[in-house]
Amino acid sequence: MITLSWLLLIALAGGVLTIVDGIWRLRARGGSTVIGIIEIIVAGLFVLSLFLTGIPFGSLVLGIATLVVLVVALIMRGRLGMTLTIIALVLVAIWIVLENRWLVIPGINS
Repeated sequence: MITLSWLLLIALAGGVLTIVDGIWRLRARGGSTVIGIIEIIVAGLFVLSLFLTGIPFGSLVLGIATLVVLVVALIMRGRLGMTLTIIALVLVAIWIVLENRWLVIPGINS
């Protein structure tokens, strides 16, 4: 049984937006396809790791990898807009901070 929490919703939103951003990078004419493929794979594993326990790396490691891929995608943006990448980056960064309890907000990660 999966417990629905704010942390799960933040992670899901960040992961899904990263997958969508990777798909947009693959479909763009001037986009970097290698970053798009890596983005889809890492974000897909990140979203799966939230629900399955058999993923080789934990959710935190895959969240950090997703964050790194988003930063690289932001730097090498090509002709694609930056809005979706920035929103996904912020959501994944917030999830990492709240998951590690570096910032405790009652009702979200208490």
